[in-house]
This record gives sequence, C-alpha cells and structure tokens, in this order.
Amino acid sequence: MAWRRLSVAAGLLLCPALLAGQSPDQPRPRPYPPFESPAFQRAVERGTRTRDGTPGPRYWQQRADYALAATLDPAARRLTGEGTVRYANRSPDTLTVVWFHLHQNLFAPGALRNEPTPVTEGMELGRVVAQGQALAAVDDSTAAGYQVRGTRLRIRLPAPLPPGGTAPFEFAWSFTVPPDGAPRGGEDGEVFFLSYWYPQVAVYDDLGGWQVDAYLSNAEFYMGYGDYAVAITLPHGWLVGATGFLVNQAEVLSPGVRERLQVAARGTRVVPVVTDEGRGPGAATLRSPDGRLTWRFRADNVRDFAFGASDRYLWDATTAQVGDLDGDKVAERTAIFTFYRPSRRAWAWDQSARYAQHSIEFLSRYLWPYPYPQATAVDGVRSCAGMEYPMITCIGGPRDTLRLYSVIVHELAHMWFPMQVGSDEKRHSWQDEGLTRFNQAQAMREFFRGYDQQSIARDSYLALARRGGEVDLMRHGDLYPPDSPAFGIASYDKTATNLVALRGLIGEQRFLEGYRAYGRAWSGRHPAPWDFFHALNRAAGEDLGWFWRTWWFETWTLDQAVARVVPGRDSTTIVIEDRGLAPMPTRIAVRRVGGTTERYEIPVEVWLDGARRHEFRVPASPAVASVEIDPERHFPDIDRSNNVWRGL
Repeated sequence: MAWRRLSVAAGLLLCPALLAGQSPDQPRPRPYPPFESPAFQRAVERGTRTRDGTPGPRYWQQRADYALAATLDPAARRLTGEGTVRYANRSPDTLTVVWFHLHQNLFAPGALRNEPTPVTEGMELGRVVAQGQALAAVDDSTAAGYQVRGTRLRIRLPAPLPPGGTAPFEFAWSFTVPPDGAPRGGEDGEVFFLSYWYPQVAVYDDLGGWQVDAYLSNAEFYMGYGDYAVAITLPHGWLVGATGFLVNQAEVLSPGVRERLQVAARGTRVVPVVTDEGRGPGAATLRSPDGRLTWRFRADNVRDFAFGASDRYLWDATTAQVGDLDGDKVAERTAIFTFYRPSRRAWAWDQSARYAQHSIEFLSRYLWPYPYPQATAVDGVRSCAGMEYPMITCIGGPRDTLRLYSVIVHELAHMWFPMQVGSDEKRHSWQDEGLTRFNQAQAMREFFRGYDQQSIARDSYLALARRGGEVDLMRHGDLYPPDSPAFGIASYDKTATNLVALRGLIGEQRFLEGYRAYGRAWSGRHPAPWDFFHALNRAAGEDLGWFWRTWWFETWTLDQAVARVVPGRDSTTIVIEDRGLAPMPTRIAVRRVGGTTERYEIPVEVWLDGARRHEFRVPASPAVASVEIDPERHFPDIDRSNNVWRGL
C-alpha cells in the first residue's frame, strides 16, 4: 500500500499551547537513543556481539551435558534422583566457582518468593562431587565445597577450570513433589508434572559472567544448552510424556502401542495410541516383575528437561509437516503426542493432537522449520496453567475449544522463543513471551479463519495504559509491582502490539525477513535485547532508535487526532494534531465523495522535531467525505474516537 509522504517542512504549523500535549510549560519528550548497556558495548569491542544483530566472530557460550536418573514414587509423592553433569568451559576465563540452580528450593520453608506457593522441604542434596572429589557444605566461600543459597548452589572447585577445560559433577538428591498450586508443575493425585527437578548449571555468558538471580516464582528462566540422557523409573502401567525421544520403546511399551505409534508416524490422521480400555500394565505398557519400568529419553542441544506422568492418561499421536530441515528439498515430519485424562474430553482434549499438529505446521511455515523429533502437550495440574519446556508443554485448568487451542499454540510457539532462541527470560521476559504472543496471534487468525487475537492483546495493553498502570518492558521480571497486571501486559500484550506496529511501520516483507533472520542467527544462542534491535534495524534499513526508546523503554502513549477539516474554494485543509507523547508517522486515508481514496503520510520526523500540529491541503474536488488516521489499525492509538472526521 503506497502512502504519499508529505513534506516535513511545507505546511508545518506549531501551536505553542499544544507543545506539551496538555500544558504549554511541559516540553514534549524527545526520544533519545536506546543506549546499549556497558556490558553489550564491551561485548561488541571484544568481538562476541555485533551491531548488525548477529553473533560476533568471537562469540562463545558454555555447555553442560547431563546424564540423569529419576525414580518417581507416586504413593509417597517423592522423586529421588542422581546424575552427572559434564561442564565445558568455552569462555576465555578461568573459573574457580561454578553455580547451579536448585529451583525446587522455592518450596522450602522460609524461601524468598514473590507469589504464594505450597511449602515442602525443598531439595535435599545427598551427594555433591566436583572434579572427582566429594564435597561438603562449607561456610568459608574460599574453601573447596558447596553452599546452598536459597535456590542457588555455589560450588568452589577443588581446582581451577581453565578455558577449554571440562569439569565433571555428580549429584544425588530427593524432594517431595509439590502439590497442585505450585507454579509450573506439581501433582494432583492423578498426574505428576516434574519441572526444574534436578541441579542445573547456571548460565555464564559473555555479557555479565554468572547469571545467578534467585528463582522467586514470577520471573522465569535463563538456561544454557546441552545434551540430556534421562532415565525415569516409575510404576508399570504409567505413561510418560517428556522432553526428547523415547529410545527404549520395546522395553516399556506394549506391542499394540508400538504398532499404533508406527501407524501414526506414517500419516497425518490422529491415531488413538492408548484408549480408555487400553490403559494399565499389559495393555499400555509391559508388565514388570517388580512393578516398575524405566523409560529412557534422549534430547540433544536443549536447555532443559521436563516430564509428565500418570496411569490415567490416554495417548493420541499424529505427525506434523515442518518443512525442509536439512536442505535436501524434502519436507520432514515430526511426531505429535498428546496425553490427557478421559474426563478432559469435556475440555476439548480429544482435539488436542489436531491443535498441536496445526500449531507446529503453521509456526514452521511462519518462522522456520521445527527442529525437534517430537512435540508433546500434556494435561497437567491446574497450576501449570500453560507452561513450556523443550518439546513438551504442561497445560492445566478448564478449557474450551478456543482456549485449549490458544494455550497449545502459545506454549508450542515457545519451542522457537526461548527454546531455540535462548534469551534471558528473567531480565527481559518480553523477548520470549511477547514474541510468542505475537506468533500465537498469527496462528489463531489462520486456524479460526480471522480470529483477531492481535486486537485483544492491543486492547488489553491500552486499557491498562488508560488507567495509568503501565510499566516499561525493559524491567527485570521480579521487579514489577505486585497485585498488578503490569508484568503480563508488558511482557505479553504490549510487546505483541509493538510488533504489529513495527510490521506496519517497515512493511510485512522487511519485518518478516528481519524477524526470521534474528531467530535463525540466535538459535541455540543467547541474544540480548540490543541484538534484537540491531537485527530489525538492519532489516528496516534505518536506525529505529526512536521506536525502540518509545515503545520498549518508556510508557508514552500514542494519540493522533483529526483536529479540523476545512473545505475551501480550491483546496481542503486538513489539520492533524499529535496529542500524545509517543511519536509515530501519521497515515491518513482521505475518502472522496464517489468512493476514491487518497493516502498521505506525515513523517515521524515532524513529531520528532517537536511539532504538535501539522496541516496540509488536498484538492477541493471531489468533496472530502471522510478523513481517517491509521485505517488499518497498525498503531496502538489510545483514543480512536478522534481518529476519524466525517463530512455531512
């Protein structure tokens, strides 16, 4: 759509009484650049980051590979675990300390938290070994040993770990699985969803070294990448959905289930792999003499591992076409699994495999091909709500068709952000939640043939902005005001709304090129906000610093208005006012009597230069029937009642 750009200088009128929006003695804010953090500037100087939105030639990141074994005792509601972690130091620094996260300690008595949670005893460590040496808990932080600091574990190494070196760790631990009401997991007596259930290495990155913020419940996670080999032992007859791919089907699944999985893998229809009558030992799973089976999973280059389990589950399977992953011009397929209780058919779960199939196929087309061997959605405890992990989502609570598809596509969209594009969710939650909300809206529009999730997100943001409750996006996830929707609006809805505005600003083609290029460049890596900004600047072909400052760092609102339309003998004068604080180009549709439409654009530079009013003239004939600002509604104007003028 072509917009006729109006001259920046011609016809420009400044109204002193409007220069502040509401008061002549309150000057209009001018967006200054979104200055890079000192850490990002240093990274550019060192060559680990660039200013074109791609990793630098000296970019590095750490790696940790896990071999874990978990035994789940549903009757006792206990998980007992042991495992090894091989940590590779790819940084240029010699490390004397390695940090781990013990997220289960969120539930320990006296734990710091910013949301109510159930209380258990937290994670009990039975063995800690580093570099082959058994370690004890120590008070002296300079001595080899470990210290538990809330949800964090600090290990002082017996020997320094040089660049290029590796360090093995061993752990044994146990905990009571928290009941329903625990954020992002737990058990309800029928299903168990195990998340953040093992000691996990913290991220050490090129921007700030160790990232060891405590887990307080609200803000989410920043995780590194590695390979996982996981063994899960639990009663026979129980089904398990997990990160990764099951590598020992013949040791746990009945012949009938294995056969039906093979049928599902060859087609696109949904296959009931385990039905109401097919549950239990000898039907869904093999029987075991001791009543237990061990499920073995493998997941490569992922940032976490989670699993759900129940003896009530039904299991549906199909496949999704994800596109050409390896460049051989042949479209690959991935397995789709859903696990749910029979009672959840009332919540549309019998359609869940179809919803997951569409989600993966759409997102693979819209973004880039889904790279993992499977995608799973499990019916979990209610307090899961909707939560994402590599290759698996936990979904709880009553749903209907719209809401179940909505949460499935949202959580599966997280397989791109942050599962592939590994941003720091704790400090910048918009980098995964906002991008995912935007992607979700695109999928819902297709699946429901025009359903407008974008408008719902925009209206939620504008409602809070009108009440004066908005908080900026560039804020740590644990530093939003309590008992306020500000965190969710900023992280989800406003960011999604900003992306719609950005797409409208630079055009869909350039937006998608930049968006996809950013994602591909940072897949399996750790982008900072400035990497995103630079990547989209590059796609736009210009510095959009004023846009990033306005919509990411501030809480300014947009309010552009058609102030007057004055017909004359030879021309009609149109007066546009910018009554808000957020500068944006003003796109104006002038409709004539008879049905023709002319399109004009007041460049953003007019408002950036401090103007509050701009007038321009159009030919008087045919008569102007209406004037409308932003008829496509790309930009989030806080008061659309003044965006339209209609003639008599």
